[in-house]
Amino acid sequence: MMKNKEQTLIFPSYTPFSEDHTLPLSHLDTDRNLHLTIRYLRVYTSTTANNHHKDPFHVISTSLSQTLPHYYPLAGTLRHRQNSDNRLELFCTTNQSIPLIHTTVDITLESINYLDDNPSSHFIEQLVPDPEPEEGMKHPCMLQLTIFKCGGFTLGAAIHHSLCDGMGGTLFFNSVAELARGMTRITVEPVWDREKLLGPRDVPRVDSPLVREFLSLDKDFLVYKEDISGGVSVSVRECFHVRDECLEEFKRLLVDQSGVKFTTFEALGAYIWRSKIKAAGVEHNEKVKFAYSINIRRLIKPSLPAGYWGNGCVPMYVQLSAKDLIEQPIWKTAELIKKSKTNVTDEYVRSFIDYQHLHFADGITAGKWVSGFTDWRHLGHSTVDFGWGGPVTVLPLGRYLLGSVEPCFFLPYSTACAEKKDGFKVLVNLSEVALPAFREDMQMFASSQEVLPGSRI
Repeated sequence: MMKNKEQTLIFPSYTPFSEDHTLPLSHLDTDRNLHLTIRYLRVYTSTTANNHHKDPFHVISTSLSQTLPHYYPLAGTLRHRQNSDNRLELFCTTNQSIPLIHTTVDITLESINYLDDNPSSHFIEQLVPDPEPEEGMKHPCMLQLTIFKCGGFTLGAAIHHSLCDGMGGTLFFNSVAELARGMTRITVEPVWDREKLLGPRDVPRVDSPLVREFLSLDKDFLVYKEDISGGVSVSVRECFHVRDECLEEFKRLLVDQSGVKFTTFEALGAYIWRSKIKAAGVEHNEKVKFAYSINIRRLIKPSLPAGYWGNGCVPMYVQLSAKDLIEQPIWKTAELIKKSKTNVTDEYVRSFIDYQHLHFADGITAGKWVSGFTDWRHLGHSTVDFGWGGPVTVLPLGRYLLGSVEPCFFLPYSTACAEKKDGFKVLVNLSEVALPAFREDMQMFASSQEVLPGSRI
């Protein structure tokens, strides 16, 4: 199916510096939970008449080269500092480049439903670079452009999380897209200054008690390498469909029980978290955590500049015993998630950064049984338009997030699949042995059995 796979090194159109040098990262960038590669996929159709005759590889590779002088750190190499703390830093040379893989396939996007289904398929994995940890450090940004028989294409990205988060990555891709559409300069000039803007205070201190409540020190705990299930179960990825009708009925029932209105993230997140922990058979006395990121770009004082493209989020947690999570009404869990949002203050962020500064070498961890959640429905992926319109499908392929080995993503349906406009989909990673019990819970939700009046939630 896949043929003509070639790798090209994309160099900056000009070198914006004359000497090799090292760039420091922020204390958010070097968080051990971000020592991983983010992999995701954007799907584009060929329906835009203006660019129908153009070669996507030529257009995107050219604009990528023109953008790299502004975002040259993406072509650098990550390495550990040679000092006591062993933090990551970025080494930049005058001959650095980004690998861009060019492939073609002899099928149409329509024939595979625009990659809107079956996220665990082997074929989807082949559309995104999947570097080993060492290669991900050497090339923290790797891209793959796959051209389909219909003229549509996919752009797969593998970017090391220590360089940027999703919003920072979108700033970069938007700049590439602007030049691809014919603009002569990028709209937002990127800002580095990471150590200065998100560095520790002159006298580091941890004044927010929440930081010590959620994080602990354990040099022996290796995040993303621990087998939390205690066995040899394989992690699998599966999509579940959430209909608007079921979701709204569920949220109405929570209001009836609690007198509080919850967002979709709070209500459905509470339901899925409980279902995942219950399906995994976690011991009742174990502490379990619901983890998510909060954007701090406007929250901190002073706020970060518009062009800041480093990690601009901090993790927030809700912590319970497995017994309490499973046995208490779901509205109580949803309420804890809602209230946790107010915990992210400027002091929490500064304390989190200072804690990273003071204790990085001691092995900072959120522990095991962390369930990472993120909502991709409103992240602005549709703005990345290279001249063929925005992507019709966006799909994350990462299995690690926020210290969680089983993350959950809320995703929009592909805009190319008109029959699936009702609701959205939830992409869940979980152990294979827990999947049957989790499926049962999601089927109950979909059939409204769990949300009928009188149900115990």
